[in-house]
Amino acid sequence: QVQLVESGGGLVQSGGSLRLSCAASGRTFSRNAMGWFRQVLGKEREFVAAISWGGSTIYADSVKGRFTISRDNAKNTVYLQMNSLKPEDTAVYYCAARPRTSITIHQYPTSDEYNYWGQGTQVTVSS
Repeated sequence: QVQLVESGGGLVQSGGSLRLSCAASGRTFSRNAMGWFRQVLGKEREFVAAISWGGSTIYADSVKGRFTISRDNAKNTVYLQMNSLKPEDTAVYYCAARPRTSITIHQYPTSDEYNYWGQGTQVTVSS
């Protein structure tokens, strides 16, 4: 089991920045690929960014160049630095862990590949 706790969400103006953190505990963190997904009420959860245990990263096209995912295995923490935020980035952001070292077997990660989830943190971007 891996327990995940997100923090860092909040309200920010368009063009602003936020950094989300996800603290992991339980099974060995460094062997898990980690991801961030987001969900708007009434819509499906969508992939945002992911990082392998070795540090390889992948991003959704909608956030590429604006968001950066990173991990600190010594602190069992994964981060999502979000810059140039837009109102359409408003969502609940979820941290997730995959019981594999690789990010995905598909072109982009899917939520069913990630077994462990945090409770989510709200990000609201005002225009």
